[in-house]
Amino acid sequence: MLARNSLTTRQFFFAGIGLGILAVDQLLKEFFLQTLKPGESVDFVGSIIRFTLVFNDGAAFSLGSGYTWVFTLISTLAAVALTAYSFKSKSTSWSIMGGVLMGGILGNLIDRLFRPPSFGQGYVIDYIQIPFNFPIFNLADIAIVTMCSLAVLRIMLGHEIGKETPRRS
Repeated sequence: MLARNSLTTRQFFFAGIGLGILAVDQLLKEFFLQTLKPGESVDFVGSIIRFTLVFNDGAAFSLGSGYTWVFTLISTLAAVALTAYSFKSKSTSWSIMGGVLMGGILGNLIDRLFRPPSFGQGYVIDYIQIPFNFPIFNLADIAIVTMCSLAVLRIMLGHEIGKETPRRS
């Protein structure tokens, strides 16, 4: 049995959760590629959540359109840095967050590396649409934004990255 919060346990959470997020993200993208035509929308929760298939060559909010190779490079560096972090983290909760973040980063990186139009410049598959002229996004985007926001919140609350938070009595 693994010791509580051992390096092996933290790495297991990091890798397992990351691979889980990656798998679900890629399965959903393939499902929507097979189910919808580009630009086609289908209501999911009334008009609050719709599924609309689009191909994004930029980043969030379609920023940096046409600079896909830059986002491929940034994502690759982020994945390498997170992998190194996974060996240094002393906290299971930070390792879980790192795993979710890694799954999101890899989900979009795989699109950029292996989807058309070419290696390293592929378009990210987006499919979740909400009202208010908000950009269409995917599960990987949700993982990235949620974990980055949660990390900022934890840091603002005084938690050190990669360290266990002392328990209050």
